[in-house]
Amino acid sequence: MPRRNPGRERPQRRKKAQHAEPGDAFRCVGCRLDVPMSAPGTAHRNHCPHCLTSLHLDHRVPGDRRAGCRGRMAALSVTVRPDGEWLIIHCCQSCGGLSANRIAGDDNALALLRIAMRPLSDSRLPVSALLSL
Repeated sequence: MPRRNPGRERPQRRKKAQHAEPGDAFRCVGCRLDVPMSAPGTAHRNHCPHCLTSLHLDHRVPGDRRAGCRGRMAALSVTVRPDGEWLIIHCCQSCGGLSANRIAGDDNALALLRIAMRPLSDSRLPVSALLSL
């Protein structure tokens, strides 16, 4: 597969994983399903692939697990990097903090499209304003 913008790609930094072994799983705080820690397309599983809910664990660097809040993070929206990679914008329901997390290869495509289309279904924002962007 050809690479997009080969000169502008941001390489992922090597990080020491401070979480469980790749074969382990965690229980999602949103849908209560067991989620494997290993995720295709990302080094750190930080959200449920079914409902996209996360926990406020990381402070600044993905995988650092230094956030003191530990609150539930709801998937608020999505954004797209210039190279075409999608990111989920999560909002912490305890402290109000925002974070951008890479999507994983096994994320629920319908759930991703649902939050991507949310601005178009919001009656408070005129669709003509979005289409003019």
